Amino acid sequence: MKLERFAGNPILAPHPDHPWEDLAVFNPAAYYDAEKGEVLLLYRAAESHPDYKCYFGLAKSRDGYHFERVSDRPAMDISREGFDGATIQDPRIVKMGEWFYVTYACRHFPFGQFWVPGGRDRYVKPDVGEEFPRYLRLNATLTGLAMTRDFQHWIRAGWITNPLLDDRDAILFPEKVNGKFVLMHRPLEWVGPEYGTEHPCAWIAFSDDLLGFPFVRSRLLIKNKYPWEAAKLGINTPPIRTAHGWFTLYHAVGPDKFYRLGALLLDLEDPGIVRHRTPDWLMQPETDYEIEGFYRGVCFPCGTVVKDDTLFVYYGAGDKYCALATCRFSKLLDYLLQCPA
Repeated sequence: MKLERFAGNPILAPHPDHPWEDLAVFNPAAYYDAEKGEVLLLYRAAESHPDYKCYFGLAKSRDGYHFERVSDRPAMDISREGFDGATIQDPRIVKMGEWFYVTYACRHFPFGQFWVPGGRDRYVKPDVGEEFPRYLRLNATLTGLAMTRDFQHWIRAGWITNPLLDDRDAILFPEKVNGKFVLMHRPLEWVGPEYGTEHPCAWIAFSDDLLGFPFVRSRLLIKNKYPWEAAKLGINTPPIRTAHGWFTLYHAVGPDKFYRLGALLLDLEDPGIVRHRTPDWLMQPETDYEIEGFYRGVCFPCGTVVKDDTLFVYYGAGDKYCALATCRFSKLLDYLLQCPA
């Protein structure tokens, strides 16, 4: 079972006339507004300036394949002086009630163009003393929570993961489970015998409050199991409720440093239990736009949409473009149900 690339890829490319997105547009979150018949993409956009600051752009589509930008300005800007003052990236969208909740990775200080020799060294350690908090001294990646009704006006609620950790790939469930909010995340530091994993991997937490996750104990969700999962892994997309369990995609970095995609079905009542897991990857970098970007060899989705039994997987390709892959959702679920956990 494999995902099929859209022949019209990439679906979004950098815009040379917009300084905030003239270098790259990638890692899009997605939401399907059934009432309007629109697919929304909230994508990460990068500037060509050496600071490599990132923003969120918004695009819409009537058919899920062909997208138009909503504005020549970012849908969400960096805060300039806040905890997300240098970059916002890799959004994931869920909607509960009338609010869209967006989890996103961010940094306090610029990161620099990591693919350029010496580019990261200029920015990775800010010039601050030992009296500053660890996340500031290391310029660690944090995960924030933003809320909006219209993708124009935003509330930055704050950190949703422990700010003392480099914790990303944080994804909320679109509804409470047994009265609790649920979050999947990937802390880089939770490695070693005391954590039961040799590589950074996916964890899950349950909280009474959306900002309470740093104060509750997380459970190990998945770790490396198959040969294509040789290094770090994490969850990619907000889960979709099905009759068979919560469906989500995850990524793992292979021996060749390529990012490949697999799928999970989690228990409906206790999503900390994995019921089914694909033993082989569903997608790997193969095309020029996935291999020749600023990261050589990555397919990284941040959102999926189901329309008329078609699963639309919106992914970042090569850290430069937005692209699309599809499959029959019922066929993928049938395949997953044959796979052991």
